Amino acid sequence: MKPMRRAFSHFILVLSCTCFFACGAGAQTATGSLDFAASVTPTAARPEPVRQFTFYILTKSYGDIVKSVEVENELPPREKFIESLKISAELKEWLKAHDVLDLTTPELDHLITADDIIHVPEFLLAYQRSNSGGVTSGIPRPKYADADKATHPDRYNKQLQEYYVALKKFIQSNPATVNGIELELLSVNPQQQWSKIEIDQKRRVLRLAPEIAQTRYLAAKVDTDLDGRASITGLTAGNYWVSTLNLDVNAGDTRLSWDVPVAIHAGQITRMELTNLNALGMRASGP
Repeated sequence: MKPMRRAFSHFILVLSCTCFFACGAGAQTATGSLDFAASVTPTAARPEPVRQFTFYILTKSYGDIVKSVEVENELPPREKFIESLKISAELKEWLKAHDVLDLTTPELDHLITADDIIHVPEFLLAYQRSNSGGVTSGIPRPKYADADKATHPDRYNKQLQEYYVALKKFIQSNPATVNGIELELLSVNPQQQWSKIEIDQKRRVLRLAPEIAQTRYLAAKVDTDLDGRASITGLTAGNYWVSTLNLDVNAGDTRLSWDVPVAIHAGQITRMELTNLNALGMRASGP
């Protein structure tokens, strides 16, 4: 019995050692390494290494992260925005029916009809102002008096409708008189408020996207050396993105950023080059 017990103990020892070394080897080869070099080539110049710049190794594309943040911080629906404006109900309906928010665009006179001018109070007032002071000959003048609205409503409404009919015919016969109406609509122009909403939304995305990238999807980060090279070890095998987040690299007249996918294999060193060719898009640097 003793020889059998001794043999069995030896077998268990060998099996344990084998398992230890096999598991140890597996743990060592479950990760891989990444070596990369980054350079920027200005116009009509030689490539310049990207020196001492921080690169981020993400588990998700930074572009997709930005899109997710934009969805979570999306702009309000156009109709909801229009409803929030302090303008007449008639102008709100006109805006909803037309793909325009900038009432100061020079092309506005091609969009506004004679009926629009009669129906929308802001357009009527702007048209009257742009053709006031005797600059337009033959334009109908209103005969109704505001005082009659309460004391003589029938007369007031009759004269008001007569004015509208005469003014509509005049506008249809003289379409050039609509030119310049946009200059009188600055005070009710929704584009100013909409632009502010867009700017605020872009600022939120610009602030939140890098934060989310680093708190939820950051696998590693590394600074390049003076030759523009960097190495990272211990990356779990899988798919990553080498990213500059929302930062650009400048060289001469060129600005670049990267969000490049890379696959890390267990027990292997993956090498890659970051250049103008795989950058997100080349932009000219400002003066």
